Amino acid sequence: MKFSLALNFSAVCVACSVVGMGVASAAPVIPTTPGPGQSNHADAIRYSAENPGAVPPGVNDPECVPTPQDSEPVILVHGTDATVYSDWAGLGPVLKTAGYCAYALNYGASPDGTSYGFSDIAGSAEQLKEFTESVLTKTGATSVNLVGYSQGAAVTRYYTNRLGGDAVVDKWIGIASPTYGGTAYGTSPVLQAVPGGTTLVAGEFGPALVELLQGSDFLNRLNAGGDTVPGVEYTNIATRVDETIQPYTNALLRDPGATNIVIQDVCPQDNVAHFTFTYDPTAIGLVLAALDPTAGIVAPCGPVPLGAGILDVVIASNQQLTEHR
Repeated sequence: MKFSLALNFSAVCVACSVVGMGVASAAPVIPTTPGPGQSNHADAIRYSAENPGAVPPGVNDPECVPTPQDSEPVILVHGTDATVYSDWAGLGPVLKTAGYCAYALNYGASPDGTSYGFSDIAGSAEQLKEFTESVLTKTGATSVNLVGYSQGAAVTRYYTNRLGGDAVVDKWIGIASPTYGGTAYGTSPVLQAVPGGTTLVAGEFGPALVELLQGSDFLNRLNAGGDTVPGVEYTNIATRVDETIQPYTNALLRDPGATNIVIQDVCPQDNVAHFTFTYDPTAIGLVLAALDPTAGIVAPCGPVPLGAGILDVVIASNQQLTEHR
């Protein structure tokens, strides 16, 4: 979820009125033009805006051969108002170096095709299901591992828990997962209480954004009867200083057997934010450890000041939003 979207919630609340949504889920886009790796989210957002078909190094490589040969394909699923490149230009090259074959799709396009992670999450999960089946067919693998960031964690979990994905998903890894939703900086109760409030937001910013609010019908349905399903290993990586999901405990899975990792428990001086999470070295190390728990991988730990990188992401996101409009 980009900060540019969240900043508009207050203005939306003032102007709430009933509007028609009429949003349909477009077909997924599979980027194939290799771009450079990136070390921070803001630079990746800027590059993605200028190169909309870009894909991180090693991702969607038709010639990829995993090492070891029995390692499962890894499917990366981006967040709201994002792309494969903008969210995964840090992790993608790391996976390639580690010997994994990684794949990713741009899902949930907006009606004008300028934004992804826009349309309803169930429809996006259907796109992920189709994409996963194509990856299994192309690679000859019988199972995959999913890594979802922000909205991508909800998309992957809906596919796994509700669309039969548990038959082929070995490991589910969530980063900054909106498991029980965010409060949109405290404005979501107002949006949900004012007649037409959530409808207006959905029409402007996409149905997915409303579905990720705390207490939404979508999240209530997804979590009903338990937030995991048997046979899948769930690893959930969260931060106490998440600026989008409050309280941060809403990011955690509640079923027994799921592994929740709060990054400050691993590295107390790492105050990584929601908007910079997929570029954090500790988070990347935790993903690698979750993909191969037997490898003895220890995530690096270094100081990250509170709020570091957020302003740059805000600027990059708003530049992209201005260009689209």
